[in-house]
Amino acid sequence: MQRPDLTGLAPDILAYIEMLEAEIESLRSEGDSEQRIDAPLEPSEAPTSIHIITVSAGGVAKRTPRHLYLRQRRGGMGVFDLDTPENDPPAFVVMADVTASLILLTDQGRAFRLPVSEVTEREVRGRGESLLARFPMRSDERLAIVTTDTPVDGGSFLLLVTERGQIRRIARQYVGSSLQPGTVLCDPRDGGAPAAACWSNGADEVFIVTRSGLAIRFSERQVPVRGCLGLRVNPGDRVVAVAAPPADGGVFLLSQDGKGTVRLMPGFSANKSPGSGGKVAMKADVVVGAHSIDAQSDLFAISRLGKMIRFQVSEVPAKEGVVQGVHCMNLRSDECVALNAGSIAAAT
Repeated sequence: MQRPDLTGLAPDILAYIEMLEAEIESLRSEGDSEQRIDAPLEPSEAPTSIHIITVSAGGVAKRTPRHLYLRQRRGGMGVFDLDTPENDPPAFVVMADVTASLILLTDQGRAFRLPVSEVTEREVRGRGESLLARFPMRSDERLAIVTTDTPVDGGSFLLLVTERGQIRRIARQYVGSSLQPGTVLCDPRDGGAPAAACWSNGADEVFIVTRSGLAIRFSERQVPVRGCLGLRVNPGDRVVAVAAPPADGGVFLLSQDGKGTVRLMPGFSANKSPGSGGKVAMKADVVVGAHSIDAQSDLFAISRLGKMIRFQVSEVPAKEGVVQGVHCMNLRSDECVALNAGSIAAAT
């Protein structure tokens, strides 16, 4: 039976129907979880110079060629990746070409560059080495954001958002090879510590997401040179992610309990200007990340115990309404902590 046209229904009835659909999908995922786990891994891609860099909260990192991570079905358990002590769990996943550089941003707003080629290369399961030991870090300084200066899917501007929702748009040349170590990209006295970053093409939408699943959407052209308040964040909440999808695109959101959804932008109305309060983007106790995607994207999610899963975004139902999401990673006494995504078609 095909899903009928629900256009004329009242918003509360439509939301209820979508909630029921999400619950049915969730039960199906749980019912065939063992089958998904036992399913053979699929070939993912030909050898590539693009690497997955996994970094712990304390700055220990390794890089592994992306093609060594085989695809699993959504809902699988993943494979062990970065090997770190229990008190220093994985915190960041970055996708970058070996010729690019990483941008390390601390909670004090200071930025450092490091060539990807200088990050220790290991197999999928392996120990890393400290990145921060190479730089003059302060005793009370910690790593807040890890990104790249050359995004796999392209981009001209770095969108930088603080915990309290302040946003800046930085042209790519300002974080290039001329970036001086320790340059302050944002002052934590204005909106808190840096919390999230992504790359945009200059005419995309801005989609800022908080830990509680609230979000705002507006045109990135509305962000002034000196920055502005992008999202009014509620007390006790904080920003966890920012994405830059096209107006007709989608954003993948991942919760701490391993559920995910693709939220389509046509179903999330845009604000006329930045600075307003958020609307519910995903029903979740804790959202850990969000990333703009396309139909050819592969998703990479890592857990606190160091397990990484790779699966195709096409396995996640795309929704225009608010849902709880579907099971994307099978967690046992574990939780998701970070994600990244990239279009395989764009890189091949």
